[in-house]
Amino acid sequence: MKLEDQKSRTRLNITNIGIDPVDVEGAAQIVAELVGRGAESKSIINGGHVAAYACTPNAEHMMDAQNDALFMRILNEADLVLPDGAGVVLAARLLGYGKITRAPGFDLSKTLVANPDKYPFTFYFLGGKPGIAEKAAANIMNEYPATKVVGWRDGYFTADEEPNVVEDINRTSPDILYVALGAPKAEKLIYRNRDKLNVSVCIGVGGTLDTFAGETKLAPPFFRAHGLEWLYRLSREPWRAKRMLKLPKYVIYTIRWKLAGRPALNTQTKP
Repeated sequence: MKLEDQKSRTRLNITNIGIDPVDVEGAAQIVAELVGRGAESKSIINGGHVAAYACTPNAEHMMDAQNDALFMRILNEADLVLPDGAGVVLAARLLGYGKITRAPGFDLSKTLVANPDKYPFTFYFLGGKPGIAEKAAANIMNEYPATKVVGWRDGYFTADEEPNVVEDINRTSPDILYVALGAPKAEKLIYRNRDKLNVSVCIGVGGTLDTFAGETKLAPPFFRAHGLEWLYRLSREPWRAKRMLKLPKYVIYTIRWKLAGRPALNTQTKP
């Protein structure tokens, strides 16, 4: 049973993807509850533990999911789905849900590691170029000495090596696994291994580890406050232009979806 069923939490149907209208603190509290439940199920021998997972889609991911049935299913089966990008917040307003609070995946990830007294969890960092996850772990533990990052691994591994990566994660048995492989690669890895991972909660965190490692910088406060991080990234990384076009495409798609009567997902679409 999903957490939203247990707590009567209502998700917003935004282009056939259920979004949880919670802020960052609310999301962190939900993750804390999931960690507690995961710890209980992990302690039961042969109890059929399945890791919970959270997704943080932006407009690009929402658009991609319209043409990727597996990704769509992964998002809709997640225990927590946050409105990460400004495009998702705009889509909610266009669909008549009013103003919802943006809850960036980076902010959730930082909140959990930066408050060890409130969230006394252990973490494993997976992803990034060689050395990034290790540097991210070192920086976090240096800044927050009470935070425990019990393992890390770069994102450069083959499909044949994936079982060994899962084994290394399980060896440390972290409360929370951060997966920074990019979407939907991260979410698909989590989904196919959720019944093999000895982890309470998995979260796809995008480029969070690069920021933790000091390799990339957050957009200035003005850009973040006004949902213009995409513009800041584009100004610094012009090669993103093609990807950024998915934001206006998704807005147009949302309007058309609404005008078409919000048609349900074609469940016959093959993943």
